[in-house]
Amino acid sequence: MSVPVLPKRARVVVVGGGVIGCSVAYHLAHMGWKDVVLLERDRLTSGTTWHAAGLIVTFGSTSETSTEMRKYTRDLYTRLEAETGLGTGFKPVGFIEVAADPDRLEEYRRVSAFNRHCGVDVHEISPSQVKELFPLARTDDILAGFYVKEDGQANPVDITMALAKGAKMQGATILENVPCTGVLTKRGAVAGVQTPFGDIEAEYVVNCAGMWARQLGAKSGINIPLQSAEHYYLITAKIPDLPKSMPVLEDPGSYGYYREEVGGMMVGLFEPLCAPWKIEGVPDDFSFGEITPDWDRMGPYVEKAMRRVPVTLEVGVRKFFCGPESFTPDLAPVVGEAPEIKNYFVAAGLNSIGILTGGGLGRVLAHWIINGRPDVDVTGMNIDRLHTYQANPEYRRTRTVESLGMVYQCHYPTRSMQTARGAKTSAIHERLAAQGAYFKDVSGWEGADWYAPPGVPPKVERLSWGRQNWFPYWEAEHRACREGVILMDMSFMAKFLVQGRDAGKLLDYISANSVDGAPGVITYTQWLNAGGTIEADLTVTKLDDERYWVVASDTAHRHVLTWMRRHASPDMHAFVTDVTSGYAQINIQGPRSRELMQLVTSQDLSNEAFPFRAAREIDIGFARALCVRITYLGELGYELYIPTEQATHVYDRLVEAGKRVDLKHAGLKALASLRMEKGYRDYGHDIDNTDSVLEAGLGFAVDLKKPNFLGREAVLAKKAAGPLKRRIVQVLVKDPEALMFHAEVVRRNGKPIGYVRAASYGHTVGGAVGLVMVEAGEPVDTKYLENATWEVDIAGKLYPAVASLKPLYDPEAKRVKA
Repeated sequence: MSVPVLPKRARVVVVGGGVIGCSVAYHLAHMGWKDVVLLERDRLTSGTTWHAAGLIVTFGSTSETSTEMRKYTRDLYTRLEAETGLGTGFKPVGFIEVAADPDRLEEYRRVSAFNRHCGVDVHEISPSQVKELFPLARTDDILAGFYVKEDGQANPVDITMALAKGAKMQGATILENVPCTGVLTKRGAVAGVQTPFGDIEAEYVVNCAGMWARQLGAKSGINIPLQSAEHYYLITAKIPDLPKSMPVLEDPGSYGYYREEVGGMMVGLFEPLCAPWKIEGVPDDFSFGEITPDWDRMGPYVEKAMRRVPVTLEVGVRKFFCGPESFTPDLAPVVGEAPEIKNYFVAAGLNSIGILTGGGLGRVLAHWIINGRPDVDVTGMNIDRLHTYQANPEYRRTRTVESLGMVYQCHYPTRSMQTARGAKTSAIHERLAAQGAYFKDVSGWEGADWYAPPGVPPKVERLSWGRQNWFPYWEAEHRACREGVILMDMSFMAKFLVQGRDAGKLLDYISANSVDGAPGVITYTQWLNAGGTIEADLTVTKLDDERYWVVASDTAHRHVLTWMRRHASPDMHAFVTDVTSGYAQINIQGPRSRELMQLVTSQDLSNEAFPFRAAREIDIGFARALCVRITYLGELGYELYIPTEQATHVYDRLVEAGKRVDLKHAGLKALASLRMEKGYRDYGHDIDNTDSVLEAGLGFAVDLKKPNFLGREAVLAKKAAGPLKRRIVQVLVKDPEALMFHAEVVRRNGKPIGYVRAASYGHTVGGAVGLVMVEAGEPVDTKYLENATWEVDIAGKLYPAVASLKPLYDPEAKRVKA
């Protein structure tokens, strides 16, 4: 084999010649960055792309980002042939998702309402219409189908070759049989790549190495916790008179999808419990490879899937295929700039939707690299949400068993992953378990979600879209906070100590609010990018002139840490220490919280001595704790930050004193409902990186009098542009029986104007309550809200609603400052 001639340098090196890598290279070149080199260790598509099923489906997600990527991808595959002369094999034969049980019917009705809002032309059809479109299917137990005429199937190899040619036509270079063996760095940033044939200087690297991405990343200390697993499909013998125009059929309840393949039927499988493959690492020379199928393990799943299309059981199996696909701990892709190295980007871990989102993902990442920030919400897929322990072999082995099957599970909004649990527990975990806590996975922590009453085992009797067995326990916790006092463990919150002569200067620059005023004060603030949109939503407490306490949500942990470190210039005397594990966080909240706290400390907690936003170190028994008077629940309350080794001591003192004030424990369900009644925001749920701080309704936390902070010019420009036409609004459903979770479409005077980004049940306000980003095209003000009829579409049924810019609960914040 001749030695390839490598360029000395490139602006961007893309590693991996599957559909994702070729899409990234294609879009970079199309957006004007021609100096792109793609390295493929063997031949294009030789990893997992070559054996992908090629379903092109826009239906199914309640993520606007994912849905838009799917739509863009389908459109791109439709037009690539005209551009490149190479077909993608895309055939818009249609797609049908069937529901054979009431819970899936509820899910798909909710999904279809949202997808229609996003421009997907999905129709609910009857079982007889399913039969008409897909005559080979057994439909006697089907309740309904959901049909998208424009969706269909394509050839993954042809797609990749068309993208590669399109990239080359725009000036990109594609080199096969050239593996990347490492990434060169200088001062914490990408400097180039290493290959067996020499180095290439580069400003950016994009790791699109698929199932090898974790191993390649690990060589540079990059955390990419994905894991390959066995993924199966079979192809039957020829079926007489099988039309090539048959739509794609998907029946998650039977673990299967079905489409025509060379005159027979392809039956693809997503079994509920899968088999991870090559935990130790995928061999470097594994190309166009297959895995020996495990008939014994897969037999029951295959039989159930084939029963949906009975003819597949009669004609015989021509090929039972098993190949690897990579999956992530939370079934979301791993995308974005790695926290560990500047300009090292990743696009991997697509969880079997690489083909149907590949075009859109390539566009998103190319835009991100070129412009320095993404133009879509990436909070759910950003690489920095993931933690290093998740790459441990035992974690991957344990979690992946569940991950693949989650693709076809009914996606109940309250479901929590059940595998790889117990990775992180707070200091008071055992105490909470003894109180009847039901725990859920909170970024790897065991978080108390709700508490069962004495004598009742804390278990979910049956997942559903309606009220579950724990609903009354949750309501009792909610009311205890509104009427009495509750204890809530929030130890999973990300906590940082920022120290040094320039610590205040750093934090005041990256904070939109003023955080460097008097010591002993907590400040709620957002961190913005240069475009004035939100990167973080958190609090900064000034302890003294050289010590600051920064607290952010669990999902923002690594993003916040990286943001601080990246914005601290080399000449700054400022040091960031992650102290999350060093301190437990116990919140005492409710109108009787001062009464309880005064029982356990000698510190005067009167309103005069300890006002709202005060932060002091106080005594509790033998312990010292940082006590901050702040709330996320809308009541008088305190947050206690306690050295981990003294947390159980403080907890015991609080519980003992709590007997005198009827202290109750409350979990994260109560946190969600209490904060939602108050309209408090949650970054990554109801606000994200695409939102202006003004549109998010957080202008009160911006100090425009400050002469300089990151994003200031963009905020001023937004303010000068006139009344906001896009704005977060609180919405309350009038029918107390209805439940909202996420993605419910909101209508004003019959016209869709947005969707619910996050929701809960407001036990005090008497109904489901959520936050919606209203896209009005006209000023969104009190007049706009009041002179209108508001409705929410929940699973296809319209419910009257109330909309408000002010919090529906305690709009004047009198209770908080009591």
